[in-house]
Amino acid sequence: MKKKVIWITGASSGIGKCLALKFAKEGWIVVASARRKELLEELNKENNAICSFPLDVTNVDDCKNTFNKILNKFEEIEISFFCTGMHDPSSEKKFNLEKIKEITEVNYFGTLNCINAVYNYYLKRESGQISIVSSVAGYRGLPAAGAYCASKSALSSFAESLYFEMKKKNVRVSLVSPGFIKTPMTDQNDFPMPMIKTPEFAANEIYNGLIKKNSFEIHFPKSFTFIMKILKILPNSIYFKLVGKGMSKMKY
Repeated sequence: MKKKVIWITGASSGIGKCLALKFAKEGWIVVASARRKELLEELNKENNAICSFPLDVTNVDDCKNTFNKILNKFEEIEISFFCTGMHDPSSEKKFNLEKIKEITEVNYFGTLNCINAVYNYYLKRESGQISIVSSVAGYRGLPAAGAYCASKSALSSFAESLYFEMKKKNVRVSLVSPGFIKTPMTDQNDFPMPMIKTPEFAANEIYNGLIKKNSFEIHFPKSFTFIMKILKILPNSIYFKLVGKGMSKMKY
């Protein structure tokens, strides 16, 4: 039986890396992409079912060319999982416009560049799945995270729109909305992160959501994400008061 193939961007660390290892362990061929070639090579050494295809998601031509190389080698891509992301809370506290632009370029447009590369392929294939990693930070604006929240909110809305387009062609679109996961990115945060989970936990949740379930949004841990969903629908006056109190308690 021919093994199925998943393409994962942002696979050099954090959630992307653990998900690559999880799918490889489950018998899939994993195509791993990220900018840091040396980390991808280390990943391949951990499991030779993981194939390295370095990629800069901010380069639209690189996204197209890399996907074409993957397609030429493997012929079929069952799942495209787009996980690239960055955050810089220290810069956002100072309203660093250049950093805000960079975060938006990587998180939002970087993901769109990847979707652009696979869009026509899935329309013609009329099966498979495109999965987009957002965050519960996309539900509402959070302190010192304006660019990050905005980029993730934009991704979530785009995924909803893409869902309608792809459903007509029998292609599933899923949205991944994690809470706090311990990764090099969240290690930058200088505040307590409630209910933080390991990237291995995230990888298991995502795998189950992609393979064993069929819902649009894969969110976890539920004990935290349901609280965030409640905050999402609160009136602004109540939301601002609650978050303001939380910030004062943390002296943030």
